[in-house]
This record gives sequence, C-alpha cells and structure tokens, in this order.
Amino acid sequence: MANGTDYYAVLGVSSSATADEIKKQYRRLAKQYHPDANQNDPKAAERFKEISEAHNVLGDAEKRKQYDDMRRLGAFGGVGFGGGRASARPGAGARPGAGQPGAGTFTDFDVGGIGGLGDLFSSMFGGAAGARGARAKSTEKGQTVEQTIDVPFRTAATGGKVPVELEVNEECALCRGSGAAPGAQVKPCGECSGRGVISFGQGSFAVNRPCPVCMGRGSVPTERCGSCRGSGEARVRRTVNITVPAGAETGTKVRLRGQGGKGTSGGQAGDLVITFTVLPDRFYKRDGLDLIAAVPINIAQATLGSKVSVKTLDGKKVAIRIPAGTSAGRRFKVTGQGIEKDGRKGDLIVEITIAVPETLTEAQEKAMRDFADATGMKY
Repeated sequence: MANGTDYYAVLGVSSSATADEIKKQYRRLAKQYHPDANQNDPKAAERFKEISEAHNVLGDAEKRKQYDDMRRLGAFGGVGFGGGRASARPGAGARPGAGQPGAGTFTDFDVGGIGGLGDLFSSMFGGAAGARGARAKSTEKGQTVEQTIDVPFRTAATGGKVPVELEVNEECALCRGSGAAPGAQVKPCGECSGRGVISFGQGSFAVNRPCPVCMGRGSVPTERCGSCRGSGEARVRRTVNITVPAGAETGTKVRLRGQGGKGTSGGQAGDLVITFTVLPDRFYKRDGLDLIAAVPINIAQATLGSKVSVKTLDGKKVAIRIPAGTSAGRRFKVTGQGIEKDGRKGDLIVEITIAVPETLTEAQEKAMRDFADATGMKY
C-alpha cells in the first residue's frame, strides 16, 4: 500500500459503507477486472491488484478499524505523517529518516494512545510473517458456499434430512487443477517469479495476495485448459443430504465443514452454510415450542357438546371433549404434545372454529328459524 492510497476510492464506496456493500462492490469489480476476463488488457491485472489490496483491508472489520484510525490521524496524507498527531518522541531511538516517505519501517511513534504505527501496520498487513509468506506457494481455503433451503414444517419440528442441490467449485477433471491444456508446457509465472503471491507496497506497508496471473499456483501454461480456461476449477452441481435439527425455525443455520468449494494448491475445502426457511403447514401453526391446531366443529357440537379426535405431530390421535356451549376461539391444551427442543417440550393447543353451512334446504331453514324463535335469538 503506497502512501496516499484511498481504499474507499479504489472500491468506489463511501467511508460509511456497510460490510455487505463493500463485499458486493468488491465482487462486482473483481469480476469486471479479473485477468481471465481481460486477457488483452494488461492494465486490468494492475487494477485487479488494487481492488484485491483494498478489499483485504476494508473487508476485515479489525483491519478496517485500524485503517480508519490511521486515516483520521493523517497517516495517508502523502507527505510523511504530518497532519495527524503522529510524532517521534525525543530520545525514543527513532532512526534518521523515520517517518519520511520511502523510509520503510516506522518505530516508536506516539499516535495518541493507539500504539506505534509500525505495530499497527504489522498487525494489519502481516509484517515479517507476511514477507515470509511471499516466498511460499499460495494455498487458499475453498469458497464458503451459502444457500437458503425450504424445509417442510413437520421435518423442521421433529428433525430429519433434506436433500439439497449445490453448485460449487471443484478441481477441473480435464487438467486436474493445473490449468494447462493437454500436452502444454508449464513455466514459472513471470508476474510473481514463481512464488504464487505478489506484494503491494514495501516494508510494513506490504500486503501479500495470490498472484492474479497464475492464480496462486506459481506457474502458467503455454496453453490454457479449454475446459476451465486456465482456472483449474470447474463449476459442478452435487446433491448433499442436510440434517435438520428438531425444533429448527426459519433463520436457523447449520455449517458443514469441508463441504464447500475445493481449496487451491492443496488448501482445505471451504464450508457449506445452510439457512433454513420453514414452510407453512396446512394444519399446524407454531408459537415457540407450542403447536396450534385449528379444529372445526358444527353448530350442534358447539351447542350440545361433543368429542373430537385430533392428530398429534407424531401421527397419534388424542380425544378432546368439547363441553356444551363452546364458542369459536376457545382453546384446549394437550400437555407435552408440542415441539421438543433442547430437553424442553411444548404443548398442543387445539383452537375451536365453528363451521356454518353455506346453504340450507327449506326444511332446514324452517327448523333453524323455529329454533331461533324458541330461544329468542335475533336474525
């Protein structure tokens, strides 16, 4: 990262942008300027590097906070560190030239209690550990695949398995991940000198990222694989059975480690993160761990009393006695027949609705009128 770089400007977002906005903008720009999509434009690779460098900092909450702190202190003003509160403390052992552009390492600066700038940059961009990483071939964990799936109400309530079809990155079957066409030669990458990573800036400002030309492999083929266009990866679909825990609700997430995209250069596979959306049921509704079941009865049952049979979640039947004079909306509780989760179990709540006939024969209508007149009901 050179002095004066404004990462927000590089990504084209405001300094108040949310993490999601930064992530979406990075993905859009990375796709637009990826070297594979711009093979005839050498400037695209440089732009891709800038975008990757900016996202490396702004896409990490802790690094972004430190970067914003230094921005407020004037650390990226372009002329040393003037304009902020940073200043070398007398007698602190600051070397001649420290704090000047191009000096490389900055030590023992007073920046208002947040620690030395050298420490801040080391923690943000890897310091010596990052420099060591530049000499090794890059390995990256595979992509984390996120997907929302629909789960039947009763499966979510009692637990079970749901098959889901996913699209993930896998090693290209034709080139076996090398990115090379059959018979092509593989040579060290000229962009990263075969290291697989490139460094931005210098000293404590260095940021190491996978090389955009060789994609972290350290080598490039004389002819790219026609199947994967040299990426070494292929987009494939596969079916995975997802275990739904009992009592799952809409928004419940499960993470399956190693079930996401395949890692590069021997890196571990990514994770699969599933978010559940529970579908409505034609009979039950849910209130916490309680199940609410609307049960219709006729006018005679409501008036004279009756007994009804209700199915529980596990398919059994329980008998509910309806007392005479029951009105619509009255509830009856069947203890312990709700949803079980974490050792607790809810109840089944039976809510009465009264079914009224839409049409009556002449005899039925006369009988109803006689009944209304006899009981003093208005109509």
